[in-house]
Amino acid sequence: MSLLRHDWQLAEVQALFALPFNDLIFQAQTTHRANFDPNEVQISSLLSIKTGSCSEDCGYCPQSARYDAGLTPEALMPIAKVLESAQQAKDQGASRFCMGAAWRQPKDRDIERVVEMVQGVKALGMETCVTLGMLTDSQTARLKEGGLDYYNHNLDTSEDYYSEVITTRTYKDRLDTLARVRDAGINVCCGGIVGMGESSADRAKLLIELANMPKHPESVPINMLVQVEGTPLMGTEPLDPLVFIRTIAVARIMMPTSRVRLSAGRKEMSDEMQALCFLAGANSIFYGDKLLTTDNPMTNHDMALFDRLGLHSGGSSYAN
Repeated sequence: MSLLRHDWQLAEVQALFALPFNDLIFQAQTTHRANFDPNEVQISSLLSIKTGSCSEDCGYCPQSARYDAGLTPEALMPIAKVLESAQQAKDQGASRFCMGAAWRQPKDRDIERVVEMVQGVKALGMETCVTLGMLTDSQTARLKEGGLDYYNHNLDTSEDYYSEVITTRTYKDRLDTLARVRDAGINVCCGGIVGMGESSADRAKLLIELANMPKHPESVPINMLVQVEGTPLMGTEPLDPLVFIRTIAVARIMMPTSRVRLSAGRKEMSDEMQALCFLAGANSIFYGDKLLTTDNPMTNHDMALFDRLGLHSGGSSYAN
């Protein structure tokens, strides 16, 4: 098992990114094997339980009420429909069911309905995760009391680049929410998005922010920007796929016992690129045909790729 560090410096992280590709992948794969079954991938499924009409201005997000991305807003889903989707996800191999709502911050009555969903999904024998925006102390405590396993709240990018992407919520707001979640004893799911026009230093600083937390996030989703017509980041220069794979590898080295999740953008990735991401230490994916509102590879394609690569689904690790 690898030593867990929380004191990473920019120069050493940039040095990791600058390693020859083969050397970086070897180091990441060595770290991965010391902490996990190298051929096991944890599968999560993500459902949008409340879509659109969000007051935030995140430049990548079609759910913002500020952009015309052709999205039809939908109110909070009935619990029965959520549980039906969760059962379907479980039947298709997912071990964790994630529920996302496009809120800046939920109201207390919304939390009560989400807790009912969490309890229903747990009754199916699945892990639960929600992403609801910012939380108060009492809301966080209620989610913990309701049995929530994971809370997702991404940092998105470095603190330096953050204002280029979002102006309606500060970086400190995000860190404060994460601290509340951690203090309540809920597992943290936190990562970011690359390919938004950020610099290589910004990618390094994002990973430093995550790895230097008092406790590493249990799940670290690394998203490739999905460009959506009508959003400000449409037309951004696409990221070199090898830079994305390097980001996965550096995340694995810096956070050796975290699940590094290959998240948004997989629809645009070739099978070969995804295979290199798994080699670089990614050991979790989102599964199903949608990630909130953007397309994701179909389930049967994922299973065929797993079969070709000799991968299997699971959730245990040597580290935990």
